[in-house]
Amino acid sequence: MALAEPDDETAMGTQVLGPGKSRVLSILGPGLITGASDDDPSGIATYSQVGAQFGFSISWTMLFSYPLMAAIQEISGRIGRTTGRGVAGNIRRHYPAWLLNAIVGLLFIANTINIGADLGAMGDALSLLVGGPHLLYVMLAGVLCVVLQIFVPYKRYVSVLKWLTLSLFAYFGTVMVVHIPWEEMARGLFIPTFSASTTFWTSVVAILGTTISPYLFFWQASQEVEDVEASTEREPLKYAPHQAKSALERIRLDTYIGMAFSNLVAIAIIVITAATLHVHGITNIQTSSQAAEALRPVAGPFAFSVFTSGILGTGLLAVPVLAGSAAYAIGEARKWPTGLAWLPLQAKAFYATLAIATLVGVALNFTSFNPIQALFWSAVINGVVAAPVMVLMMLLTANTKVMGQFTVTGVLRFTGWLATIVMAAAVVGMLVTAVL
Repeated sequence: MALAEPDDETAMGTQVLGPGKSRVLSILGPGLITGASDDDPSGIATYSQVGAQFGFSISWTMLFSYPLMAAIQEISGRIGRTTGRGVAGNIRRHYPAWLLNAIVGLLFIANTINIGADLGAMGDALSLLVGGPHLLYVMLAGVLCVVLQIFVPYKRYVSVLKWLTLSLFAYFGTVMVVHIPWEEMARGLFIPTFSASTTFWTSVVAILGTTISPYLFFWQASQEVEDVEASTEREPLKYAPHQAKSALERIRLDTYIGMAFSNLVAIAIIVITAATLHVHGITNIQTSSQAAEALRPVAGPFAFSVFTSGILGTGLLAVPVLAGSAAYAIGEARKWPTGLAWLPLQAKAFYATLAIATLVGVALNFTSFNPIQALFWSAVINGVVAAPVMVLMMLLTANTKVMGQFTVTGVLRFTGWLATIVMAAAVVGMLVTAVL
């Protein structure tokens, strides 16, 4: 590749990584980490549950959700890279304070509940693998996540998160060691089937709520802001339009690769549980650790160990993203110094918010915390937050005062609005099924 101009982001990434690294690896960043964090232990529980209940017949939903989640995440990344502010920072500048406060307050509550459930799943997984007290592992995992985020320098910490994405390959490995009826799997993946049952539509809503979640919007936009601030060459595109071509190309490729990775992992989990638990009549799966434990007698100890190890790795990735997105949102709303590139004493309120979200999640596991019921309410809150935030994002990205000449148009705009409508319909469906 020829020597790049300072604004060529993909070339800059290659120079940082060294000439021997591939160009694709050089562009992977916020999109990859965001996509991988979507497959958190709670997400694994959702995919395991639908695979165990419906077999291969529901796996087509992951292909349906892919363009929707990829579009809305690309829009999130473009907001951060173009304006130099995250989603909450832009809402603060253009919409009423009461709306912003309601959104970030609900986001903090939902993320904290999700952190508690994820830490509980990690504790259960480690207890299954090596024995020992589950609550001790919950505490250690929570403290480790907080310490890494606060004390590891930003660029090194991002590298840690990228390496943790490799833990999700555990699910591809598990696919290779279980018997898969490939023809039946292909039919379920490529030929949509529907059911009139409430359980089916509740599961579809759960899948959409898992793949399109508000904490992912806030995280990816804020990570783009962090990357701009961490580089002396980069500026927000609104003020440096000459950087736009390479920047928008990088965001698109990073996001679409990251979301594809996320959905392929989800498909792998559905396929694993469909081929093992469903065919053996094991359909009542509520948590990721239950899915792992149920795998042992029907798929063997190796499949159990690999599947369970994946829960630990993705938990270490997802918990910081959940806590970080809450801290970004509140910090931007309150106009605090915000970002992982700040030293702890320079951004005390930001890091305190991050630590509180994680440690409250730890504390929930020492109460009569029911992770299944808690995740239901977390999903309800996320659904209530997601649709309005998506509407605001679509309006922001159509506003030249916000985006300058880089408003979102064409196919991306159409797909973003389609994702918003589908998510709003899913929320209505979820609330209706909860009442009935």
